[in-house]
Amino acid sequence: QVQLVESGGGLVQAGGSLRLSCAASGRTFSNYAMGWFRRAPGKEREFVAVINWSGGSVRYVGSVKGRFTISRDNTENTVYLQMNSLKPEDAAVYYCAAGAWGTSPNLFDSWGQGTQVTVSS
Repeated sequence: QVQLVESGGGLVQAGGSLRLSCAASGRTFSNYAMGWFRRAPGKEREFVAVINWSGGSVRYVGSVKGRFTISRDNTENTVYLQMNSLKPEDAAVYYCAAGAWGTSPNLFDSWGQGTQVTVSS
């Protein structure tokens, strides 16, 4: 498995931006697709974005398209989630995960501990 540590969460006003980072260690980072998921209080875990091993393919949930950007740096073993134009409904604990390409959490077998994103209106 890959060990994952997220950072970059915090409190931001609606319309603001945050950049989440997820540092990986352990097995070869570039072997894995990397995903971001989120869980808001009282809601199911939700897919946010995924990027393939090379960074050449990405996919987003519809609600964040045009506002969020996933990227990765395989030399730094890090995946990022740039979040712009944040909305109160984006508030959640955000998790990064390593696994196979796709949007289902069942495809990912390594997870970080999560980082809290709070958006004030």
